[in-house]
Amino acid sequence: MVSTFGSLATAYSGLTAARAGIDVTGQNIANAGTVGYTRQRVTQSAVPAVQTGFVRGTAALAGQGVSVDGIARLGSLTLDAGVRAATGSSSWAQTRATALSTLEGGLQEPGKNGLATKLDGFWSSWGDLAAHPDDPGAASAVIAAASTVASTLASGSRAVDDQWTTVRATAATQVGQLNDTAAQVADLNGRIRATLAGGGNANELLDQRDQLTQQIAGLAGGTVRTNTDGTVDVLLGGNPLVQGDTVRTVALEGGARLADGQPVTLRWTSGSAGTVGLDGGSIGGALTLLAPASGGTGGALAEASASYDRVATQLASTVNAAHAQGTTPGGATGAPFFALATGTPAARGLSVVPTDGSGLATRNAAGELDDSFADALSRLGSVAGGADSTWATFVAGVGSASRTAASETTLTGLALTSARTQQQSGAGVDLDEENVNLLSYQHAYQGAARVLTAVDEMLDTLINRVGIVGRG
Repeated sequence: MVSTFGSLATAYSGLTAARAGIDVTGQNIANAGTVGYTRQRVTQSAVPAVQTGFVRGTAALAGQGVSVDGIARLGSLTLDAGVRAATGSSSWAQTRATALSTLEGGLQEPGKNGLATKLDGFWSSWGDLAAHPDDPGAASAVIAAASTVASTLASGSRAVDDQWTTVRATAATQVGQLNDTAAQVADLNGRIRATLAGGGNANELLDQRDQLTQQIAGLAGGTVRTNTDGTVDVLLGGNPLVQGDTVRTVALEGGARLADGQPVTLRWTSGSAGTVGLDGGSIGGALTLLAPASGGTGGALAEASASYDRVATQLASTVNAAHAQGTTPGGATGAPFFALATGTPAARGLSVVPTDGSGLATRNAAGELDDSFADALSRLGSVAGGADSTWATFVAGVGSASRTAASETTLTGLALTSARTQQQSGAGVDLDEENVNLLSYQHAYQGAARVLTAVDEMLDTLINRVGIVGRG
């Protein structure tokens, strides 16, 4: 009789396990399209028979059914770490590629609006003046072409300055997002630890936390370390941003403008002070762009601004040196053609001194018309180390850097796609597989119900029918 009643419990445990499997499968199917959801499975084990001593006819006892031990989350720490690492690298490369592409596009080279074309027009105007040194129209054309070169340099320099400011503002916004996301991870750590300590299921909370740590990786790179109590530590440069349910904050410090020439850094604002070491993320990429100029090896934007200034300075010095050899119609010697304003970047402080033909050196010391000075000026565009060659070198360097960054973006993007594919192969919901599981659990439920019915009928026979044979 005892074993018969025990069979009821066995059948009931089968019903419970099958029902749990159906519930979990339904949760998976419902979240097949949920971003960041990790599929789950019921974990169960067989309950062994209880050996209470030998009873005639029952020495070999079946087990007591099935135990539902929990709901497993089918994620992989290794694959999750791979996605975070790839996300950090991809975001870093994408930030740089976008900025360098914008910088390259602003140069408008090659093209009719590029500085190279404007310089060609400037040198050609001197050639026309050499052919007609007494033509007021040719003189006006020289001044107009020079003014166009100066305005092109100024607008290009301002565009770089504006881009630097935009990149810094974007980075500052992302730092705020980083602090907010880290605080959410710390909060989830506390909730997950409490849930697990109470024997609850924190799978959905774990999914939320994984999404947040991936966002942190996209912003600042870093690594994640799992603790035995279910919490994780998020490290930037080996130092904890999140540790359990505590969080540290960071801030963007340094130069507020490109003209400041000061490094822009990410620093800890709580705990021990110091610079935050970044190995990836969009903030890390932005900091490389915002670095000060350093002889060609500094930040791309500061180096671009310095190149504009260098071209302006070289243009002014070479033209002024040649122009000073001649004499103006008014008899002035050594008259400068370009002026550079003090207290402002050279590219934005370049201006044309002559306002008309009377300020151009078209005569020799005797006051006679002399085309040699204008002719010499017309050939400055081909001088080695001049403004044209400096500009061409700069443009080629930006183009090369932009192509390299675009290539790196492609490669890191492919790596991220591969990492996500591998992650989803294990953690993603496969509807075909879930439908098979659903049918399996459905049949298991039906089978357990039939066992329950059979045992119920056996008990009915034992309780209500045994001993009534022969009763009249």
